[in-house]
Amino acid sequence: METFHKLPEHVAIIMDGNGRWANEKGLPRIAGHKAGVETVREIVKTSLEVGVPILTLYAFSQENWKRPKEEVDLLMELLNFFIDKEVKSLVKEGVRLKAIGRIDALPPYTLKKLKEAIELTRHNRKLTLNLALNYGSRAEILDAVRGLLTDRVNPEEVSEELFTSRLYTAGIPDPDLLIRTSGEMRLSNFLLWQLSYSEIYITKKYWPDFTKEDYLEALAEYQKRERRFGDVCGKKEVAG
Repeated sequence: METFHKLPEHVAIIMDGNGRWANEKGLPRIAGHKAGVETVREIVKTSLEVGVPILTLYAFSQENWKRPKEEVDLLMELLNFFIDKEVKSLVKEGVRLKAIGRIDALPPYTLKKLKEAIELTRHNRKLTLNLALNYGSRAEILDAVRGLLTDRVNPEEVSEELFTSRLYTAGIPDPDLLIRTSGEMRLSNFLLWQLSYSEIYITKKYWPDFTKEDYLEALAEYQKRERRFGDVCGKKEVAG
C-alpha cells in the first residue's frame, strides 16, 4: 500500500448517491443504502491501515426525516444492524465510536444500541469513527449559541475557541479533508463551521461504488495540496 508523507488527521465524508445508485440499477432505494454500508466497512478498514486517526461520516441528516417513512424506518433498521454486526470488530480493531447531532431524537431502540456501542468502544484510540446522525450544522451552531446564552457568558468573552468548545465536535480537530461522492458541489448543511479551511475532494462516483482505491486516490491528492489558511505561503504540514 502507498506510503503517504502527510496524512489528514481528520477526514470527513458526505456519503452521497446511494438512492441514485439503486435507481440506475432498477433496485429499491434501500438496496443502495445496504450497499453503502459495505463501503463504510471498506473505508473504515482502509483508514485503520493507512493511519487516519479521525473519520467522520455524514450518515443521517435532519433533512432525511422528510423522506418516506418506510425508507426512514429501514434506515434505522440498517443502523441497528450495522451496530449489532460491527461493534465486536470495532472493539477488536481499536475503533472508538462517537456520534454527533441531536441523537436523542433517534428511535429509542436505536439510541440505546448506539449509546451501548459508544460505551463499549470509549477506551479505543486507534481510530475515532464519528457518525453524524440527525445532524444539521445550522442546528449545531444554534445549539452552541443557546448554550452560551443559557450560561450567561459575557459577549466579550466569546472567542472562536470558546464557541468551538460548544459544538458537537468539541475536542475533535477540524477536518483536514472533505470527500463528497456523487459529484454534487455543495456542503448540504454539514460541518459548516468546521470545514472553513478544509481541502475538498469531489468524485462523481456514487457512494456504493467508492472503493479503497478511490479513497487512496483522494488521500494522494491531499498530498499535493498546499494549505494556506488565508496566508500567502501557507503553513508547514506535520508529517503523518
